[in-house]
Amino acid sequence: MKRDIIKIDEEKCTGCGECVPNCHEGALQIIDGKVRLVSELMCDGLGACIGHCPEGAITIEQREAEPYDELKVMEAMVGKGLNTVVAHLRHLKEHNETFYLKQGMGYLIEHEAILSFAVQNVKNAVHQTVAPANNPSCGGGCPGSQTVIFDPSSLKPVGNTQTVPAASQLRQWPVQLHLINPAAAYFQGSDLLVAADCSAFSLGDFHFNWLKNRSLVIACPKLDQGKEIYLTKLIDLIEQSKVNTITVLIMEVPCCGGLLQLVQMAVQRSARKVPVKAVTVSIKGEILNEQWV
Repeated sequence: MKRDIIKIDEEKCTGCGECVPNCHEGALQIIDGKVRLVSELMCDGLGACIGHCPEGAITIEQREAEPYDELKVMEAMVGKGLNTVVAHLRHLKEHNETFYLKQGMGYLIEHEAILSFAVQNVKNAVHQTVAPANNPSCGGGCPGSQTVIFDPSSLKPVGNTQTVPAASQLRQWPVQLHLINPAAAYFQGSDLLVAADCSAFSLGDFHFNWLKNRSLVIACPKLDQGKEIYLTKLIDLIEQSKVNTITVLIMEVPCCGGLLQLVQMAVQRSARKVPVKAVTVSIKGEILNEQWV
């Protein structure tokens, strides 16, 4: 089995940062004046970043998939310096990859004698909210994980404002994209809703205005693994189940755009074409954008 993953030509990279916001997995960061892939584990290989590189420094290469090996990753990372190592380990921490984080720290402790930096400095930077003094750009986390508090009573109601309990509009089970069978009868010729996991919790009218009369699959482009399986299932839904339309409901956070790109990639790789509508929802439950793509 082969896997697509990005490759960075550091000779061409100018460190402009145009690619970083378009990496929906948060796997790219500007460190020491160059873009770095801080986590191969999180790179989905969709290539959203490629079209935003004005220097052509990013390409996709295909290679035989191997089980993820944190020790091999650390072996490559340490040669790029303290800042890259910290960014990589922080990325693992922010995505709750505790096992790999422990492996990475263990590698550093075992090889500290040959490192150009102190392991304690790495520990301090990874487990604190401040970045190393010589690289403040690697501080912070994924924009989609930023804490925000707001008052729902101050928001403008949208859609159906009825106060009586509304009936569920869900027509099937299961709904998680890993679990569904694309050949199931309820997908045949249906209008398909591909919804990011968080969208239903943000939209007060999710059932009434979005789920009604549609079949449903849900997924998280940031946390879910096995996206190549998602791509295969979406292609099957298009070609075999002959879904009529696809509505992609995503959140405004950058990582959510990966779900739309999966659907667009599935359409591109399918012999049968279907119309796709992209709907972007704010974290406050407002529709920010709605268009056919």
